[in-house]
Amino acid sequence: MISYRVSLADLHAHLYEVTLTVPDPAEEQVLSLPAWIPGSYLIREFARHLSGVTARQGSRDVPVHQRDKASWAVSCSGRGALVVRYTVYAFDNSVRAAFLDADRGFFNGTGLCLRVHGRETDTHRLELARLPRGWDVATSMPEASGGGYEAADYDELVDHPVELGRFWRGEFKAGGVPHEFVVAGALPDFDGERLLADTRRICEAQISFWHGRKKPHFKRYVFLLNAVDDGYGGLEHRASTALIAARRDLPQQGRAEFGDGYVTLLGLVSHEYFHTWNVKRLRPAEFIRYDYTQENYTQLLWFFEGFTSYYDDVFLLRAGLIDASRYLRLLAKTVTGVLGMPGRKVQSVAQASFDAWVKYYRGDENTPNATISYYTKGSLVGLALDLTLRAEGRGTLDDVMCGLWARSEGGPISEADIAAVLKEVAGRSMARELEAWVHGTDDLPLRRLLEKFGITWTAQAPSLAQRLGLRVSEGPLSGIKVNSVFRGGAAEAAGFSAGDEVLAINDWRIRRLDEALRVLPAAGRIEVLAVRDGRLRRLQATVPAAPEAGAVSLALDGEASKGALGLRRAWLHG
Repeated sequence: MISYRVSLADLHAHLYEVTLTVPDPAEEQVLSLPAWIPGSYLIREFARHLSGVTARQGSRDVPVHQRDKASWAVSCSGRGALVVRYTVYAFDNSVRAAFLDADRGFFNGTGLCLRVHGRETDTHRLELARLPRGWDVATSMPEASGGGYEAADYDELVDHPVELGRFWRGEFKAGGVPHEFVVAGALPDFDGERLLADTRRICEAQISFWHGRKKPHFKRYVFLLNAVDDGYGGLEHRASTALIAARRDLPQQGRAEFGDGYVTLLGLVSHEYFHTWNVKRLRPAEFIRYDYTQENYTQLLWFFEGFTSYYDDVFLLRAGLIDASRYLRLLAKTVTGVLGMPGRKVQSVAQASFDAWVKYYRGDENTPNATISYYTKGSLVGLALDLTLRAEGRGTLDDVMCGLWARSEGGPISEADIAAVLKEVAGRSMARELEAWVHGTDDLPLRRLLEKFGITWTAQAPSLAQRLGLRVSEGPLSGIKVNSVFRGGAAEAAGFSAGDEVLAINDWRIRRLDEALRVLPAAGRIEVLAVRDGRLRRLQATVPAAPEAGAVSLALDGEASKGALGLRRAWLHG
């Protein structure tokens, strides 16, 4: 079998040393390192951290020729095992790549394990070496007889991240399957039992959603959480997920109440766990086999990421971890974010899915004007479809998701499959809705739909930044910095640019933009003193007299009709 020996060569230099053994190699054996990791749609160029590639057969050095930025050809002679050695620099403390220091190690196989061309379907084995005393290992990769870990093929090898170090770990069962939660970097007052109990409720609800009383398709599942000073994110895998969150958001011992940070963390747990079915098994037809060398395009991320984003908070509600009012606050935040993006009128969620490789992960000052998130708007497409189905009384989005699972046997699907199952559930074609909501750029009819379910929609008064068409960062020490200027807004007309530092408005020194509301007229001309590239600029802007609405607030309508109450109860508590 193909085998990798990963040695923690130098903790302070952040270096792994990898020894790859290939039995019976090809005459010219090609090796390559992936350019990206599935689930994170950006070319990451992992090979930039790889160096010192050497190769031997028996006692003989064999020549290694670099073919391009991420692949090598080794000239072999005979069937003797090829042994390749190289080092990997690992100091990316994210969920996507590899990390190593004196406190912790972590890696994904896409960043460390060269792919042996022509042998991808062979069994692959992983061995770890030179672990410091007291360090432990956590991974969902099956253990091999005789030590180490074993994967059925290369795809599986790189789909099991590995956590190394001294960490907290706890276990529970959900759906009859063992689950493990590993937390690195937590504070001493971290309440692990609370996290286990809450995560178990999420897992039980999702397993029941997909399988009823049956066991899920995986035999074991592992959550790998890296608690840091500040950070947030996750990456799904077939039987595990790598998570990163701020320490302050973890539950604390002796504290019954929990804040928004912990709810956000539970939402992340729910999101990545739902991906175990929706994108790891149900997946775009374009992802039947990954091409690790280049972009893998699909127009369906609005479904696989967007619908997962819809369900992540829904399952917090269904698991009893939040109430309906809190759920509506989370939903209102998403609605506000989408309506605050001028790019929603420029790009559809299908286009945003296809462009993920060049736009979503490469945001800049023009991103709000040019694109829309397939996560957030995609989640609202899921909401709109769910409410439409429920209002028509023919089914739910739950029925659609489970119908797709049954139709594909938990495998690849296309947009045609989604449309077909929607038609089966709705009893009519929903092609018009898919064309408008997925491939169009008009706003979704959410207000009308939510009102049918006894949900009130209130537009809050806009901030000064919203009235002017700005996105800013503010602080008592950092002042006011313009991050984005929205297309067609008053600030754009006045000549604002990203990077401007706002010092004063109408000769009043301000440190937060809304402070100026106390000295401004309700509407009309204002003079803004700003700094750009070290030079003072005076910008004349007109504050709109009839500005667009600000944040959206959603709440339960206490005077809803009996019919609306029935729909709402089935949706929020079904």
